[in-house]
Amino acid sequence: MKSFRGFVLKEFLHIFRDRRTAAILFGMPMLQLLLFGYAIRNEISEVKLGICDLSHDQATRAITSKLLSSGTFSAKRNLRSPEEIGPAFASGEMNEAVVFEPGFAARLQRDGFCDLQVITDGSDPNVSRIITGYTASVIQDYLGEQYAPFSAPGVVPVPVMLFNPALRSVYLFVPGLMALILMLVSALMTSISITREKEIGTMEVLLVSSLRPTEIILGKVAPYMLLAFINVLTVLALAFMVFGVPCRGSLPLLILESLLFILTALSLGIFISTITASQQAAMMISLGGLLLPTILLSGFIFPVASMPLPLQVFSNIIPAKWYLIIVRAIMLKGADFSYLWQETLVLVLMTVLLMAASIRKFSERLQ
Repeated sequence: MKSFRGFVLKEFLHIFRDRRTAAILFGMPMLQLLLFGYAIRNEISEVKLGICDLSHDQATRAITSKLLSSGTFSAKRNLRSPEEIGPAFASGEMNEAVVFEPGFAARLQRDGFCDLQVITDGSDPNVSRIITGYTASVIQDYLGEQYAPFSAPGVVPVPVMLFNPALRSVYLFVPGLMALILMLVSALMTSISITREKEIGTMEVLLVSSLRPTEIILGKVAPYMLLAFINVLTVLALAFMVFGVPCRGSLPLLILESLLFILTALSLGIFISTITASQQAAMMISLGGLLLPTILLSGFIFPVASMPLPLQVFSNIIPAKWYLIIVRAIMLKGADFSYLWQETLVLVLMTVLLMAASIRKFSERLQ
């Protein structure tokens, strides 16, 4: 019995001996509860709306005003023709367009009903359904205010899901799984493998060898870079052949952007390994600080725009957010580099900063 109590006490002392590890073990669950309790939202707080008014009459102006005054819709563009909708969606400038047919008010008065085309970004089917429901609700409120309940004419919203007319959920989840798998292989496995060598003492041997810190880091990165690249090709092949997810944009551009994201994730994994002394701490940081935010705060499942403002700001430091914007735009919207250079620049800056910080940490340990 004494030996068992001694063994338990030894394990507790082993955990609390490293203050950083103990702080991670006790602080991470509370942080996750607070963070994800605010992050998980199904409602949409802002809809970036484009109006294509081909009628310009009193009814179309009234419905437009009703939409914009609801607090959910914000006007981004006044479209002159439906041909402008596709490029605006591809650039991410808006995620819904309302098209009023010519002679809208005259047909509404003459026939008692009228169609209203509601075009949404089908690359996120869940958001598209919610936005369409919001629009229909606002229009019904307008009709109820303007007409008697039993004599109100009908305005029928006709939904069109751009880029994903069938609302297939795999169009949403396959790009997100690409980011998740690459982050898991690159950042998590890299951080654990390096801290394992630090625990058994072989890292100190490398640091006092003739190899420079840059060469050590590159040597550690190369195998995982190759493994992650093979994963990219495998996931893309399965997405095309098994799930039928299209790639409407440039496939070489998609692969290059994936390689950039792999470099960012590897740099992040190496940086985690430089600030932790044990595999346990590295795993907790990687799982709690990278894997779960990648799922919940990157836009993979829940829209970032629906989160509280502090979490929207915090999501900007998550590399997967920018990679998801890129991969969805290329695969589903056919966007080219001219639409994606800002997101690409963010990933490049993250990679450079993380790699520079990792090399500096290694140099300090070497000194």
